[in-house]
Amino acid sequence: MRKLTQVIAPFAVALALVAVAGCGSDDDDAGSDDVTVELAEVDGSGQEGTATLTASGDQTTVTIDITDPVSDSQPAHIHEGNCGDDLNPTPAFGLPNVASGTSTATVDVSLEDLQDSDYAINLHMSDDDLETYTSCGNID
Repeated sequence: MRKLTQVIAPFAVALALVAVAGCGSDDDDAGSDDVTVELAEVDGSGQEGTATLTASGDQTTVTIDITDPVSDSQPAHIHEGNCGDDLNPTPAFGLPNVASGTSTATVDVSLEDLQDSDYAINLHMSDDDLETYTSCGNID
């Protein structure tokens, strides 16, 4: 019986180690590839919200959720620079207009590239008033 125990014990330990290793969590991917950008009001617009950026290889999914929309359809873009004086007025990446406070799109740039350079997400008053910025958030 002792010999049988000596033969089976190593297999039982190996099996237990495999089982424990398989019980690991999938949380490595859950949330680790998301970045939340706080969209702050600009010039007293009263508009705030968030943009959630989710990595997907060489692309990034951008989901905007704002409070107190200032118009029915607000243009949204990713601009080079930071919110404030050094924001490049020419969009680097277009996003669908925000309607009813939300917008979702996938852009052809990795989240890592967006984070490694200065980029910001900017919302405008309306298609007729692109000069008026209503909210903005830096991508860090």
